[in-house]
Amino acid sequence: MSQGVEFNRLMLDMRAMQADAMSMPKAVAAPEMGSSNFADMLGQAINKVQDTQQASSQLANAFEIGKSGIDLTDVMVASQKATVSFQALTQVRNKLVQAYQDIMQMPV
Repeated sequence: MSQGVEFNRLMLDMRAMQADAMSMPKAVAAPEMGSSNFADMLGQAINKVQDTQQASSQLANAFEIGKSGIDLTDVMVASQKATVSFQALTQVRNKLVQAYQDIMQMPV
């Protein structure tokens, strides 16, 4: 029975991440103050990845010391969330660097 609950929680988390990802382009499509919006959005994304990694680390430490109420599946899910969010941020960084390089190679 607990595996079904864990699966449902994982599905809810995945849907919430999908909703967050789908809402990001709307913020990009309607900039309020120009280029500072992109910088703010990128900074918020970096902070969110950092928060996810810190939460994962705290959960793992709590599990390691034997704190009650911490399940191994919660630790593993949090760890995977942190890993996926960091990989996504790395891919965004790679795309930004590639776009910058492409722009710099354009003839003037």
